[in-house]
Amino acid sequence: MIQEGRVKVNGQVVTQLGVKIDESRDRVEVDGRQVRLPSTKVYLLLNKPSGYIVTMDDPQKRKTVVELLPRLPVRVFPVGRLDGETEGALLFTNDGELANRLMHPRYQVKKIYEVKVKGFVEDKDLEKLEKGIFVDGRKTAPAKAKVIYRNKENSLVCLEVHEGRKHEVRKMFYALGFEVKRLRRVSFGGVTIKGLRRGFWRYLKPQEVERLKKLTNLTE
Repeated sequence: MIQEGRVKVNGQVVTQLGVKIDESRDRVEVDGRQVRLPSTKVYLLLNKPSGYIVTMDDPQKRKTVVELLPRLPVRVFPVGRLDGETEGALLFTNDGELANRLMHPRYQVKKIYEVKVKGFVEDKDLEKLEKGIFVDGRKTAPAKAKVIYRNKENSLVCLEVHEGRKHEVRKMFYALGFEVKRLRRVSFGGVTIKGLRRGFWRYLKPQEVERLKKLTNLTE
């Protein structure tokens, strides 16, 4: 078909065999009709370790989360971001509509973090977290906070938020005078890293995908 001039890529007739295309961007036509690959939606969960940055490519050659993912027939992209030092639940998908909704503040998708800080977190600190704290001139949305353990040296707090502001959790604790020693997201929209070793990934279960779609009012 190519040698007969029946194939076009982006409106141009292709006559050379072996021409490569980007199936996510290029338009391919045969006899004037567009050819489409079957739609394959992929959903992954990565338990991100510290020291990896969340980007698909880094000019500075730092370690990226892409190195931890499997080779897939489709491109997947991270849903939101985690700091390089932050660990835990990071979703990847090629379902752009779901990804956008998961990050949109309208849907208030819950994220749960375990935050280890230096010092003793008091009940009054938890109350401030729950009521909202002024960060960068704007008050954070109400959160849920509870202590997992605390002593004079360190405290471990479970914090549930639904905003996605940059460095939000770290800044909330800094505003209270605490140094964050370790930050780990243990759940995103109900999808947890429980049972998933650090640095490893897994496909989302069908029921997990359905739950995420339900949370964001996304119907087929």
